Amino acid sequence: MQRQAAIEESASLTRGATALSLAVALILACLKALVWAAGGSISILASLADSGLDLLAALGAFAAVRYAATPPDAEHRFGHGKAEAFASLLQAGIVFASGALVGEQAIGRILHPATLHAEAWSVAVMLVSTVLTLLLITVQSRVLRRARSVAVSGDRAHYIADLASNLVALVAIVAAALSGVAVLDAIGGLLVTAILLWGAINVFRQASAELMDRELPDEARAQIVRLVVDDPRVTGVHQLRTRASGPTVHMQMHLDLDPGLSLEDAHHVVVAAENRVLEKFPTADIIIHADPEGRAEPHGGAFAEGGATG
Repeated sequence: MQRQAAIEESASLTRGATALSLAVALILACLKALVWAAGGSISILASLADSGLDLLAALGAFAAVRYAATPPDAEHRFGHGKAEAFASLLQAGIVFASGALVGEQAIGRILHPATLHAEAWSVAVMLVSTVLTLLLITVQSRVLRRARSVAVSGDRAHYIADLASNLVALVAIVAAALSGVAVLDAIGGLLVTAILLWGAINVFRQASAELMDRELPDEARAQIVRLVVDDPRVTGVHQLRTRASGPTVHMQMHLDLDPGLSLEDAHHVVVAAENRVLEKFPTADIIIHADPEGRAEPHGGAFAEGGATG
């Protein structure tokens, strides 16, 4: 019951975060489109292109976290969590495309400068964009402290890049308006491009790590071991393997136990160890194999003991 409640809470938090992301992306895309049409700022166009593609990415994340939270079925016994990683790959691709579009427009404006119009409206919409983006990042950060979601994490990563690009665009527009040098706006667009591409690389790395079943961070693995051996009847842990799949963390390990323990006693030790881990990792899926210390034969198979598996 506790695990199910944790899963439902995680799903509720991520659904709320992606719904808010979708709403913010829609509002900002509409505002920036109106101001760009009135003023023609390349910095606004850069931010508009990013917000428009953010809208597509937010739609992907919105759908992915809902699908990822659906219970395992006959064809997906380990659940549907990898859907979140696929959504993050979509986000990375969209941000790359956004950066390419912005870079092209900025270079064109540097080669062929044009006078800006409606600078006040441009500044106003960038201020609104900055405030809304900062509020969204704050909410996403709070959600990620309570729920694991690579889709929300990826969404937050590119909104952090958005926040930086909004600030750059704001400075560029003000500088161009005050100095009368329109090319400063285009230079701001190039800086936004660099920020977007770097953000896309980070999102891609995070998503690919999950799809490739990368181990949890060393700190998390060490915490798992500490929790498991917090029982004098557990004399060692080996073959610890972990991987993440959306909101779920899959882990399996072998415990060294006193060979004199009965099967029933060994079972109680294993269940107690599972419960200790679940207190800190409530959405975990745990498989524990008990070995008689000093008497267990090496296990074979695709990931036989003796490899670099922990």
